[in-house]
Amino acid sequence: MSETFTTIEKFQYSAEALIVKGRLEADGIQVFLTDNHTIDTDPLVSNAIGGVKLKVLSEDVEKAQGILDSIQKYSVDNEGQALHCPNCNSEKIELYSKMSGVKAFFWVILGFLASILPLGIKHKYICEDCKTEFAVK
Repeated sequence: MSETFTTIEKFQYSAEALIVKGRLEADGIQVFLTDNHTIDTDPLVSNAIGGVKLKVLSEDVEKAQGILDSIQKYSVDNEGQALHCPNCNSEKIELYSKMSGVKAFFWVILGFLASILPLGIKHKYICEDCKTEFAVK
């Protein structure tokens, strides 16, 4: 019998994928990760190769998706309370990294030459509903 896997989620880093993998395996779902070793070796290629892919057997997709939907995947503050968009008050807020400008370009080149992570990364939040970008203090 041929067993096929279906990608149900993608993650920027393998640590995130491993947490979800553990949760799914605890519910008896067989999970397979791809590109996790590549990204562990060089995290800067994560966006280029599409991140770490979390795959489950095709017959378990609905059950796994239900578990993923039950996990809170939006940003919270230091007290564990959901962040709210200052524009539309939505709780669908995600953290992302942004690099722009000449200073960021300099850090990317330096990071590439010295084989270190770039230091010019700025972290911001974005609302999935209205696409407002903002920082939290």
